[in-house]
Amino acid sequence: MTGRPGRAVRSGGGQAGAGDLLELVRSGRAVTRGALQQVTGLSRATVGQRLDRLFRAGWLREGAGGPVGSPLGGRPSITLEFDGSHAVVLAADLDTRHARAAVLSLTGEPLAEHAGTLVVEDGPEAVLGELGGWFGALLEKTGHAATEVAGIGLAVPGPVDSETGRVVQPPMMPGWDGYDIRDRLSRAFTEHTGHARATAPVPVLVDNDANLMAYGEQRAGHPDCGAFVLVKVSTGIGAGVVVDGSIYRGIDGGAGDIGHIRVGADALCRCGSRGCLAAVASGGAVARRLAESGVPAASGSDVRDLLAAGHPEAAALAREAGRQVGDVLATVVTLLNPGVLMIAGDLAGTPFLTGVRELLYQRALPRSTAHLDVVTSALGDRAALIGAGALVVEHLYAPERVEERLLALGV
Repeated sequence: MTGRPGRAVRSGGGQAGAGDLLELVRSGRAVTRGALQQVTGLSRATVGQRLDRLFRAGWLREGAGGPVGSPLGGRPSITLEFDGSHAVVLAADLDTRHARAAVLSLTGEPLAEHAGTLVVEDGPEAVLGELGGWFGALLEKTGHAATEVAGIGLAVPGPVDSETGRVVQPPMMPGWDGYDIRDRLSRAFTEHTGHARATAPVPVLVDNDANLMAYGEQRAGHPDCGAFVLVKVSTGIGAGVVVDGSIYRGIDGGAGDIGHIRVGADALCRCGSRGCLAAVASGGAVARRLAESGVPAASGSDVRDLLAAGHPEAAALAREAGRQVGDVLATVVTLLNPGVLMIAGDLAGTPFLTGVRELLYQRALPRSTAHLDVVTSALGDRAALIGAGALVVEHLYAPERVEERLLALGV
């Protein structure tokens, strides 16, 4: 979970703070004292003073010596590294009927994971309380104390107002609209770990699952892609968009909700409207058609299992669903002109991808697809967890937030 490349850093006149120096080191743009001086315009003494605060906080450490910069030789420069061992992050990914949770290092490595049944329709009070129990057990498994948790990231299957962390009219999350997820999950964490912070509750960040999948996949596998689109096709359909290293959410979190684009069919959608893409081409829609023909299937995950087993009818329906989604994605690709279009979720296999490609390349302008890579998920079930962890780290170690956190630590 390194810093985002290309973020502007203040320079000159002593304006760059400790947070700016940390960002330069985390992003790899400047990893020696000399390089920090050059990029920021700060004096050697000022750089040293600000680095000292980061060392005392335990956020930076010295690495190996770098190459000798002068042809005359001399001592190699000592490199600086972000020390990801001083804290951990908790992350969870809620789907409609199951969930995953993990303890992650600050650099994104999973230290422990748990997956199990968790029905989102049971409501936020029960579901978030159960997640708190999962977090407590995972921390015990890794040997980390609750005091080492820097923050919690949560992915949910609905649109989220990122300012408040509340879901907004979520079609697949009855009873969650406007609920204070941050407060309940923070309390659940405290209840199940026996730890209450004296100063402030543990920070909780909430975002849409497709957004966080896109964020995790883009950072892990396509960091140089300036326009990245991920489409998750599971029980529902949603898309995440990452532009210049940042999630694009729209005005109030509704960006990427392509599952509710009308496609002319008469099928009733869970949102109450008819003809939505999700009503005819999601994993849930494919499961319903299979069930109608006598094949036991109730959800996108059931369809995934049938596809893995090579079930011919499931494969045919997945390919047809892919064509319907590909027709919509032709417009998305023409509008956004991404470099990578990633298909993820329960239906993200060869039949569905084949259908997407058939209609996408048929309907989109050749110019829009000339430099487009259409791929499937690399991180798989971990994508949203990795994205949620990265979101927390970027929030906590952003330059504008570092100073207040250092002051709170007394350094």
